[in-house]
Amino acid sequence: MTDDLLGRHRSVLPDWLALYYEEPIEITHGEGRHVWDSEGNRYLDFFGGILTTMTAHALPEVTKAVAEQAGRIIHSSTLYLNRQMVELAERVVQLSGIPDARVFFTTSGTEANDTALLLATAHRRSNTVLAMRNSYHGRSFSAVGITGNRGWSPTGLSPLHTLYVHGGVRTRGPYATLGDDGFIAACVDDLKDLLGHTRPPAALIAEPIQGVGGFTSPPDGLYAAFREVLHAHGVLWISDEVQTGWGRTGEHFWGWQAHARNGPPDIVTFAKGIGNGMSIGGVVARAEIMNCLDSQSISTFGGTQVTMAAGLANLTHLLEHDLQGNARRVGGLLIERLRAVAAQVPAVREVRGRGLMIGVELTRPGTDEADPRAASAVLEAARRGGLLIGKGGGHNTSALRIAPPLSLNVAEAEEGAAILEQALRSLR
Repeated sequence: MTDDLLGRHRSVLPDWLALYYEEPIEITHGEGRHVWDSEGNRYLDFFGGILTTMTAHALPEVTKAVAEQAGRIIHSSTLYLNRQMVELAERVVQLSGIPDARVFFTTSGTEANDTALLLATAHRRSNTVLAMRNSYHGRSFSAVGITGNRGWSPTGLSPLHTLYVHGGVRTRGPYATLGDDGFIAACVDDLKDLLGHTRPPAALIAEPIQGVGGFTSPPDGLYAAFREVLHAHGVLWISDEVQTGWGRTGEHFWGWQAHARNGPPDIVTFAKGIGNGMSIGGVVARAEIMNCLDSQSISTFGGTQVTMAAGLANLTHLLEHDLQGNARRVGGLLIERLRAVAAQVPAVREVRGRGLMIGVELTRPGTDEADPRAASAVLEAARRGGLLIGKGGGHNTSALRIAPPLSLNVAEAEEGAAILEQALRSLR
């Protein structure tokens, strides 16, 4: 059946639609931090549908909220008042840290970033955008146009003029040998120099931790230092929190809070985990920015009742059970466990991240050269051992991505680390 499904997949879906594993698996159901495939194999899920199953698989509160709402009405569009959408927007405004904020709901992180770019370019009357090298912001035409990761950028055409800034990757590039303060100073000087050579940009868009790029990040405070320069030029700061939001990093509810010295971003985008698998994305911004459009707009599927009910139930569960604190505690243990393993595996260049957002970068032993073959081999070996993980990276895909549901317990973290250790030790 699996082979037949794979053949059917290949006959009707695009060649560029990526599938993991030499023998792709069909996931049929899940519970807690585990999923099962169509062959009955059970896996510990350390990737959560690309950081989307944020709390747990089949979380009873979310399942109940979706079923009850679906029994009343699933959808009506934004042309009508929607109590669930208003209630979730009120919660997001309260949590955002942005004064006088407004929220617009979308169906994905890609669409959220599209909306943020629309707002920023309209507000600033400029189509120039600053983005970070090694970044990823989605798969739409405009989001691809600002993506700084060649592996996920299929075209150089774009409605935007994009300029790329140093700083998203701490341990690679021309400033990697500097200390944290020197690194930040050099990146700020680079930004200042760039602004002196271009027309006034609309915004800088940046992920606090680069997701698809392999969970890389700058030293804390870089974007606060950038904000001083941006503010002096009237340039907006968009924080792409599609992967870092909702407490995943443990230390902060939003990734930008590691760079909060000069206040919150002008615009924050979010998606993935808030819906725990339901299609929710969104933008939160100051009212003057959100309200700058001079024509009407709607969203057919953004903010639909059933997804908003799921988001409310999921967010309530996350806050009431302090899953941010759990991500900090269990994630800290997991990172240290993996660093101990890495010290004995020559192929591991770095274990990085915070909370339950962890990257393990692989290189050819004795070199600084990316090793995508090794990353694929570990991915396969981990699956055979009963663990699902992801992969990503910059110049080449050689970083393992570890992002379990935030309810992961210590025993499961140890189990997953043991499987991953075996997979890493299997490298030849």
